[in-house]
Amino acid sequence: MLYQAYQTQADFLSPWRLMSQFAGAALWSPGDDRSARRRTASALEVFSRMRLTHARPDYGITEVLVDGQPVAVTEEAALVAPFGTLLHFRKALPAGTAPHPPVLLAAPLSGHFATLLRETVRTLLRDHDVYITDWHNARDVPLGSGRFGLDEYTLQVIEFLRAIGPGVHMVAVCQPCVAALAATALMAEDDDPAAPRSLTLMAGPVDCRINPTQVNRLATDRPIGWFERNLISRVPWPHAGFMRRVYPGFLQLTAFMSMNMERHKEQFRKLYQHLVEGEVEQAATIKTFYDEYLAVNDLPAEFYLETVERVFQTYDLPRGELTVAGRTVNPAAIRRTALLTVEGERDDICSVGQTVAAQDLCGSIRPYLKAHHLQAGVGHYGVFSGSKWNAQIYPRVRETIHAAAELH
Repeated sequence: MLYQAYQTQADFLSPWRLMSQFAGAALWSPGDDRSARRRTASALEVFSRMRLTHARPDYGITEVLVDGQPVAVTEEAALVAPFGTLLHFRKALPAGTAPHPPVLLAAPLSGHFATLLRETVRTLLRDHDVYITDWHNARDVPLGSGRFGLDEYTLQVIEFLRAIGPGVHMVAVCQPCVAALAATALMAEDDDPAAPRSLTLMAGPVDCRINPTQVNRLATDRPIGWFERNLISRVPWPHAGFMRRVYPGFLQLTAFMSMNMERHKEQFRKLYQHLVEGEVEQAATIKTFYDEYLAVNDLPAEFYLETVERVFQTYDLPRGELTVAGRTVNPAAIRRTALLTVEGERDDICSVGQTVAAQDLCGSIRPYLKAHHLQAGVGHYGVFSGSKWNAQIYPRVRETIHAAAELH
């Protein structure tokens, strides 16, 4: 009923937002003025943008600088599965250039699309052959495609690694750090040739018992049954995933926004003011951010509930009780994979200590293959985007990957 109510409201407001968009464009007056016409046009545009979308935005990466030279980039689906695509950003490297090491970027399956890691991809592309786990919106996956829980996520990561082949490296951002570590452990135990040569875990909830954040407390304040009763809905008609149980992306986004609601209100006030003042570039920056932030992705109910319970409530991985398809995950089985953990000093989603815990769990990795980077002055998103990511964190990631590639 909750999802149906949301859909009914969205359908009702959609034509009004569309009319506001066209009316605002028609009323817009060029030049430097603050007329009533300009103010009305600005208000209409702001109203038209205060909406959620449910389609993945474009990555928009058409070229990247390699050794200071522009190189064309094209997107290619290397493998398509019901719940996600292994997306390859293929580069047209100049003749004679040595191949770049392949990297799988494990993106969160959360209320946002993998395009949230657009800047991470763009940066990695300078020195690597980049693939990403481009997760599909669960409301677009037919019910006949089956379930998709934490086990299936982990097994899908393994399938993607095998599709890329031997020599691959993996970088996991936030939520998938647990699954990425589990996948690496299982592949190491099987002596799988496609096991990653290096594993970088960035701001991930490996052990949420350490320095609990507000997010952690919200997950433990109520039993798992409460989450299932109050947050899980069935996809309404006419979507392809009709009747699939999901954790709607609009609920996750509402929870995130409520943590910083005044900041979001202020941003829309600034957007209006920039439009009135004719400050096009400043307005465009805010519009670009919210075009991405307000694009929501529904999660399969099984994945959401199992993540809440097994990662945030019972701490299965650090307690040695995480299983995948009936197999116990043993991080100590990892021996030849280099490990880098990265945390942000001001991270209020995944606090300091939760990711570096992987270093102790992976006790069989030799010390010279292990490293940790604590980045001062950044919060959660600053770990994988922004100036400090590019200038200080990325060089450590690149060093880990290229050093591990040379060791094999």
